[in-house]
Amino acid sequence: MSERAGGTGPLRRLVVLRHAKSAWPDGVQDARRPLAPRGTRDAPAAGRVLAEADWLPDLALCSTAVRARRTWELASAQWGTPPPVRYDPRLYAASVPDLLEVVHETPSEVETLLLVGHNPGAMRLVLELAGDGLDDTLERVRVKFPTSAIALLTWHGTGWPALTTGKALLTAFTVPRGAKK
Repeated sequence: MSERAGGTGPLRRLVVLRHAKSAWPDGVQDARRPLAPRGTRDAPAAGRVLAEADWLPDLALCSTAVRARRTWELASAQWGTPPPVRYDPRLYAASVPDLLEVVHETPSEVETLLLVGHNPGAMRLVLELAGDGLDDTLERVRVKFPTSAIALLTWHGTGWPALTTGKALLTAFTVPRGAKK
């Protein structure tokens, strides 16, 4: 583990999930856009990846946008008992400081937090927090953070407010895709 990801306190994990592929229906406000058919295939695949990798959260924070909420619903339906979810309008079209503000409000007993959000904020948050990355993960995130992408950041800390720039290690980055029917 990198020196930056070290420290005191329990191992904490921030899982950043970009919403699945959305549709662009005419006349629909951006926040109300639904998932596209590919998104409805990819969101459950993201849920399966989280379960298989043992990255299930203690708490989920989700944007209030329809596409993010639906991504959460389809992903979490892949688990036996989904954790509590908090829908937060601040996660929609959020900047890194906005995202960090929401993350920092997380109760200290939460060790694994899932954030379901949007780009460019999701990608920028991962790059801001990652002091280092395993293999080529940082470079892959810099190149593209596509829909349904999942980034896993790990760090040690006594509470979420201690998660700051360069503090975490980007330990995994994956882009789940569902099978075409």
